[in-house]
Amino acid sequence: MKYDYIIVGAGFAGSVMAERIASQLNKKVLLVEKRNHIAGNAYDEYDENGILVHLYGPHLFHTNSEKVFQYLSQFTEWNFYEHRVLAKLGDEYYPIPINKTTINRLYKMNLTTDDEVRKFLDSKKENRHPINNSEDVIVNQVGYDLFEKFFKHYTKKQWNLEPKELSPLVCGRIPVRFDTDDRYFSDKYQFMPKHGYTKMFKKMLNHKNIEVRLNTDFFDVMTEEKFDFLIYSGPIDQFFNYEFGKLPYRSMKFEFQNYKLDKYQPAAQINHVDMIAKITRTVEYRQITKQKADSTTVSIEYPQIDGEPFYPIPTEEHRELYLNYKAKSKELKDVLFCGRLAEYQYYNMDQVVANTLKMFDEHISNG
Repeated sequence: MKYDYIIVGAGFAGSVMAERIASQLNKKVLLVEKRNHIAGNAYDEYDENGILVHLYGPHLFHTNSEKVFQYLSQFTEWNFYEHRVLAKLGDEYYPIPINKTTINRLYKMNLTTDDEVRKFLDSKKENRHPINNSEDVIVNQVGYDLFEKFFKHYTKKQWNLEPKELSPLVCGRIPVRFDTDDRYFSDKYQFMPKHGYTKMFKKMLNHKNIEVRLNTDFFDVMTEEKFDFLIYSGPIDQFFNYEFGKLPYRSMKFEFQNYKLDKYQPAAQINHVDMIAKITRTVEYRQITKQKADSTTVSIEYPQIDGEPFYPIPTEEHRELYLNYKAKSKELKDVLFCGRLAEYQYYNMDQVVANTLKMFDEHISNG
């Protein structure tokens, strides 16, 4: 059989692109995925205790884009959910992002107005310009003490690099608040798919023009299949056989533990920010899904070098290496590179969807 398109990878980028091509252009798509499931790292399933868990760590949907929200709403109903995170420092818990409560609790103060918090942080922050790295971003906002307590060790564990070695974008994603708003995100739309991400992806890919082939490595079948155009959402360096060298990624190892409790920890997500703990996060999924059950499951995260590529490591050196591959990709007229791994970019889920819809409009639907 001849396909109009082969798409590599059944995560957000590949699945959204497959759905658009099948439904809008009425073209035949073969979607190949090397894992045994769709939905990429957003994959969720019910564990042996009947608790819906995210196998690759928590995926919290949030966006300010009405277009992205309306697009995904075709494939799922939603449960309203605002994510809250506590940082565990020693034996104490503090709201993250840093806000008025964090500062009052940490420094045993009683700041009452937003302006008092702003003035306090102004007295602590260091004027660092230009902003060259992630340490600069935080110290420029809140000073070195808060940076060291809440960001330095956590970031080092997560990336195996000092914050000053990382792009400003890494820590620049986290706001600082002067009020008591303890929501992790402040986006307009904050929801979770009512029946989980995997069900949402199944509905997205349920189209007569889409064939999904799991447990299939594209590089094993690329010479066997006939197709007109390739959309690739895998690692771009692998596509070019690591010609310029391997692009580094951070991976994660997850341990899941079930407890015969109604609630295990004081917030859905606990960030372990001191240097003593080897783990980065513990996440309790029932607090996210609002599922009713007689036990609760928690994931424990250990960052590591080896394993599935999760996070592109954003340094200037790695960016330059990626740009070599990007330049080479521009020479190919019948291949489009799309998604976090193919673009070596640390996208949120909504950013992947928005970017994929844009790429479809600009490169696919217009020929």
